Amino acid sequence: MSKFTASIAAAGVAMMALLAAPAMAEGNLASGGVEIDLKIDTDELKFSPDTIELETGKYYRMNISVEDADDTAFVAPDFFRNVWINQIVVNDLEIKVQNPYSLEWDAAGTFSVAFVPIRPGEYSFAVAGYEDRGLQGKFVVK
Repeated sequence: MSKFTASIAAAGVAMMALLAAPAMAEGNLASGGVEIDLKIDTDELKFSPDTIELETGKYYRMNISVEDADDTAFVAPDFFRNVWINQIVVNDLEIKVQNPYSLEWDAAGTFSVAFVPIRPGEYSFAVAGYEDRGLQGKFVVK
């Protein structure tokens, strides 16, 4: 066996060992987190902000609020499929759920959603039935 062949074989073994090693993380990823406030204005038909930039692997707590709600449904199904949701909180009551389709208000209030983005991409969000009137935005996950 030549020195070149032996070097290639050794590099291959080392690469396989690295790829087979389990991923390790220290600490509690679901502690602390970055706070985000998303406001839905049903009078002006806009989100504030309408674009939210996120990073994979970071923990976020997003407070989604509506002041004047009447059957207002926030939808972001592609986004919800591509994040790990720790909890959704309403009036200090926690809901542990994955992949909600929508969050809906019949009166003014706030949902707090704690999550970690898993996959990069652009994911739209909207108020169901009002997308054509301007109530739409996007998450940009890097």
